[in-house]
Amino acid sequence: MEIIKLSELEGNKNKRGVIAKAVLKHDNAQVMNLILSEGDIVPTHQVPVDVFFYVVDGKGTLRIGDESSVVEAGTIITCPPNTKMELKADQGDKFEVLNVKTPSL
Repeated sequence: MEIIKLSELEGNKNKRGVIAKAVLKHDNAQVMNLILSEGDIVPTHQVPVDVFFYVVDGKGTLRIGDESSVVEAGTIITCPPNTKMELKADQGDKFEVLNVKTPSL
């Protein structure tokens, strides 16, 4: 068993300009903890695998395909492969999510 504490992981700015903590990566899954400060945006992009987001803390806007919604802590949002996605910390709060890709990229 491996116990991972998000609070103990080191984060760095990723290529999209937000703090990212590598939580887990193996052939079957990749998990990143993304921490967006107010005003941060993960610009529109897509990946060739299934993705889901789990909102850990705060709230923000998540766009999947043509749909956009304000989501908050405790919410899970799914995204099929090759579908455009975008995250925005635009609700006056930090926006922290787990980004889970299956299989791993």
